[in-house]
Amino acid sequence: MRANHRMQRLFVEAGLAAGQPVEASREQAHYLLNVLRMESGSEVLLFNGRDGEWLARLETQGRKKAALMPESQARPQPPAPGLIYCFAPLKKGRLDYMVQKAVEMGAGVLQPVITQHTQVPKLAIERLQANALEAAEQCGILALPRVAEPVKLERLLADWDAARRLIFCDEGFDTDNPLDTLRAITERSLAVLVGPEGGFSEAERRLLRAQSFVTAIPLGPRILRADTAAVAALAVIQATIGDWL
Repeated sequence: MRANHRMQRLFVEAGLAAGQPVEASREQAHYLLNVLRMESGSEVLLFNGRDGEWLARLETQGRKKAALMPESQARPQPPAPGLIYCFAPLKKGRLDYMVQKAVEMGAGVLQPVITQHTQVPKLAIERLQANALEAAEQCGILALPRVAEPVKLERLLADWDAARRLIFCDEGFDTDNPLDTLRAITERSLAVLVGPEGGFSEAERRLLRAQSFVTAIPLGPRILRADTAAVAALAVIQATIGDWL
């Protein structure tokens, strides 16, 4: 069931059930009452990543406090997306964009990977999680994506579950069309790996290609920035062998 994009959606930590009021945070109350200028009785959609999406009504308590009263479930809680998005961290602005787009494209786990050419080895995981939550809130996503702790590429491969196919975007591929390669994949447990701004080193490319669970794909005839490659890779994978089918 698709999300209702005409209604305001809010993420809350509290459990959701009919007739059990949820107190809005100070920031949420300010946004609803003073920015959107909602009045008591206005409808809002709530989700917490566990109990599905609920239609709730706003109960004002002055101009600084508000409660939200769940009335009925609008959508049941879906299973978490199975797709893992592995990526080399980028600089802050482009990293925020990439995380948001990966969530919009159906990634269930965001796995930072430290490669030889990674320019940002240290990450604020809380910031990434907040960006992922914001994307879920804005795009009708109910199953919250998880941001994992960064791991070096060698460790990622050493600990990998071989039953999950890892698709890596190889800028050195000798063709431009990824479709035939993707269609040959039989696994439905998938992950995608996008490299850093400088690309994978030759040693890393050899290491990746040596793994039985890894499939290399190209992303067309043009050189793509890492954040653009993320969107392109996730789109073609979801459309060919993913959840767009």
